[in-house]
Amino acid sequence: MNRKAGRQMSNSGTHGHPRPHRVLVVEPVSSGNRLIADCKALGMEVCVASADTGDRVLSAALRDQADHVLVVDTNDERALEAAIADFHARHPISVLLPGVEPCVPAVIRIAHRMGLRSLPARSADWVRDKARMRARAAEAGLRVPRFAQAATDEELATAGARIGFPAVIKPLDASGSIHVTRVANPAELTAAYRRITEDTRLDLGIATHPHVVVEEYVDGPEFSADGYVRDGKAVICSLTRKLLGPEPYFVELGHIAPSEQQPELMDRVTEYVQSLIEAMGITFGPFHCELRLPGGEPVLIEIAARLPGDRIVDLIELSTGVSLSRIMLADYLGSAPETLDAFGAPRAKCAGIRFFAADGVGRYAELNGWAELATRPEVIETGVLIAPGEEVPPLSDFRGRIAYALFTADSDERAQDVWRELGSAVEVV
Repeated sequence: MNRKAGRQMSNSGTHGHPRPHRVLVVEPVSSGNRLIADCKALGMEVCVASADTGDRVLSAALRDQADHVLVVDTNDERALEAAIADFHARHPISVLLPGVEPCVPAVIRIAHRMGLRSLPARSADWVRDKARMRARAAEAGLRVPRFAQAATDEELATAGARIGFPAVIKPLDASGSIHVTRVANPAELTAAYRRITEDTRLDLGIATHPHVVVEEYVDGPEFSADGYVRDGKAVICSLTRKLLGPEPYFVELGHIAPSEQQPELMDRVTEYVQSLIEAMGITFGPFHCELRLPGGEPVLIEIAARLPGDRIVDLIELSTGVSLSRIMLADYLGSAPETLDAFGAPRAKCAGIRFFAADGVGRYAELNGWAELATRPEVIETGVLIAPGEEVPPLSDFRGRIAYALFTADSDERAQDVWRELGSAVEVV
């Protein structure tokens, strides 16, 4: 871990007067927006690096919050590093942070080369490349799905024969459940691979790569262990329940934080996650670890060295009082989270999010029951992701979700009931 930035934390200006920390966030999307909001609330100066085009266009609200905007192709690591270095020479930054999953490896490498506080450079691929991630975890003695890589039709057939069926195929480095598909036989595996290789859509400016992982299908409830690393120890703030859409896809239609589990299960999950973060070199900062629990035993889906998306950061703060985004800022500044008021009082025992969708709708005219849903006492926020009349993608990944509602509850069980009730209260027509 590079700690050179720790010597800069006094951040003094002229005549010894402290100046605000300057934080640069690369491509703030989803929970990356929380980083921007927290920086501003804490009086920090914020710079955003973004391509500012396509699905990476900065919103008016985010543009207003940013003190500086660097327009650069954030998928071009050399161009990104040159733009950051040029800005840093004129306006020294205290912290460099990834605002979304695809930027994590480049940000780790660039921060390391610039002498800013960062995760170890060797972690850059382990926390992004799903094959290296699984291999690294297996080397540490952790249970992972059987898996094989493929980048050609021949390799795909070999992988399918080796892993067996049912299996799951997924792109090597995509996110948001894009092209993650359960397949029951070689024909379905080939068809799923064709959908990957023939998809011309971009996600955050990135084309889907034909390099895939074929892995054992693990049957069991799915959760994410969300937390942070402090003094080398994994602190799990929430074992977040995931509510998925129908297979063969794995679209996340809801999250509930925290789920209620027996202490013995939490001990097993904590031990597993601790070994995993050590194997991946996650020495500080937040993590988002997706697991399945067949028979109560943790099995890795993936782990990320970043904040969780899908508003899980907000759900955890609502239900525990812990702000993972402020902990991330403090950790990368080399400060104690308490100095950034990262620990507050919870507002509810449990919090959740419900995503609304209708597969195959094409376009819709309205959401029946939407106005009434917003008046329910459990619901604290609603939002529309795809407006009436706009094209609705198939419900094969996050892009097919139409709207959402955040809610609170007095227990995990009640939160699951509310999630179902909200789904029945809205009709997409």
